[in-house]
Amino acid sequence: MGFIHGANRHEEILFPERLDDYIAEENPVRFIDAFVDHRNLTTLGLQRATPAATGRPAYHPAELLKLYISGSLYRLRSRRRLEQATHRNVE
Repeated sequence: MGFIHGANRHEEILFPERLDDYIAEENPVRFIDAFVDHRNLTTLGLQRATPAATGRPAYHPAELLKLYISGSLYRLRSRRRLEQATHRNVE
């Protein structure tokens, strides 16, 4: 069993061609995305970087790390504030 993955940013949708089109080219979130994608999470010491074979699939640790880093960038430190921001902000 694998991880729960978010929406594919490159998948075509009705209004803009891609979800990625909502984010400006100079937005720091693009750097965070590229930075985390090029890291090996197992060697960084993340204990759950390998999915479990049983139970409900978890969210991918890379996605959670991206959320945490971008939340820190915008001074959102609590889990509740981060969750609220995900409903308002596509980034």
